[in-house]
Amino acid sequence: MKLGILVFDDVELLDMAGPYEVFTTAARVHGRGQPAGTAPLFEVVTLAREAGPVRARAGLRLQPDFTLDDHPPLDVAVVPGGVVDAELARPEVVAWVAAQRRTASVLASVCTGALLLAQAGVLDGLEATTHWEDLDALRALRPAVKVREGVRWIDQGQVITSAGISAGIDMSLHLVQRLHGRELAIRTARQMDYDWRDRS
Repeated sequence: MKLGILVFDDVELLDMAGPYEVFTTAARVHGRGQPAGTAPLFEVVTLAREAGPVRARAGLRLQPDFTLDDHPPLDVAVVPGGVVDAELARPEVVAWVAAQRRTASVLASVCTGALLLAQAGVLDGLEATTHWEDLDALRALRPAVKVREGVRWIDQGQVITSAGISAGIDMSLHLVQRLHGRELAIRTARQMDYDWRDRS
């Protein structure tokens, strides 16, 4: 199963690194019981608008694996948060998000990544959440979204949104559970020494 995580200038590092760590750890934990040479359960790649490096909000440089135009088909697409103002104004990024709603089995966001999903129209009529500081911004951006506060994540089937940073890790573990089973999610959280909040 291939997962793609969007990266961009001023992305919140843990919004993207949290899901990256969850899914790569899950693949490693799962692989321990498999024959040598077995393909990983989850293959995680990073994607950006252009081929060059991007600089995360805290200054770390990230080199994406693919661009939005040349990546392989994704089973799961993850849109992290951060300072998303510039990305909201980029038609190609918004169009990519909308396209993932049509082609990926799961489209997920962490924190203000929900604003990009809303801008693409994929949250209309759905319940969604984001970081507590940005709930009003989500309501104002797209009144058709049923914004909920006080929740860690919301699973609406193909579309999942989460609150900030650590909530994105909880959501990712929920996705591991949904895609491959509770046992692997528990083992992954334990491997990460993470106190998983197994509730939305």
